[in-house]
Amino acid sequence: MTRRIWQSEYPQTTMLGRVGAAAVGAVVTVAAAPVVLGAVGFTSAGIASGSIAASMMSSAAIANGGEVAAGSLVAVLQSAEAVGRPAAVNVGLGTAGAFIGSLAKFLK
Repeated sequence: MTRRIWQSEYPQTTMLGRVGAAAVGAVVTVAAAPVVLGAVGFTSAGIASGSIAASMMSSAAIANGGEVAAGSLVAVLQSAEAVGRPAAVNVGLGTAGAFIGSLAKFLK
C-alpha cells in the first residue's frame, strides 16, 4: 500500500495530526491541573472541609497512625496547589497529556 493511499484511508495517523493532537493534549493537561486540584478540594489555603481531598487526607492519616506522611499523595497534591507545581511536574504533566492526545488522535 502506498503512502498516499494509506493516508487517505487512515488520515488520523498523519504526522501533522498526531503532533497537533499531542500539543493540544499537553497544553490542556497542564492548564487543567490547578482547576482539577481545586475542584477536589486542594486549595492554596489548605484542604477544603467535606471535599474529596479531606476524605483522602483522613484516610491517609488513619493509615499512618494519625498523621499524613511527608511525600504521600495527599501531601504532594496539597503542596502542588499551595506552593505551585515545579517545572519538572509541568513537564511530566505535559508529556502525559501529549501522549494521551496523540493516542486519542490515533484511535479516533
